[in-house]
Amino acid sequence: MHTGKIKKLVRDRGFGFISDTDGKEVFFHQTSLAEGANFDALNEDQSVEFEVEKSDKGPRAVNVRVVQQ
Repeated sequence: MHTGKIKKLVRDRGFGFISDTDGKEVFFHQTSLAEGANFDALNEDQSVEFEVEKSDKGPRAVNVRVVQQ
C-alpha cells in the first residue's frame, strides 16, 4: 500500500493526480476509488493511501481512500 497526498483534481473530467511519498506523481480516476469513497468529497492536499497498477499510459492508482488524521 502506498501513501501520498492529492496534488491536483480535475473535477469536471473525474480524475486527479497523487504525489506519492517518494515524489512520484500517479494518475487516478474516480472509478479507481475504494468502495464507499466519494470523488466529490476529495480535496487537494488530502492524505490518501492507494495501490499502484500498470496501465497503457503508465502507473495508475487504484483502491484510493482517504487517510483519517
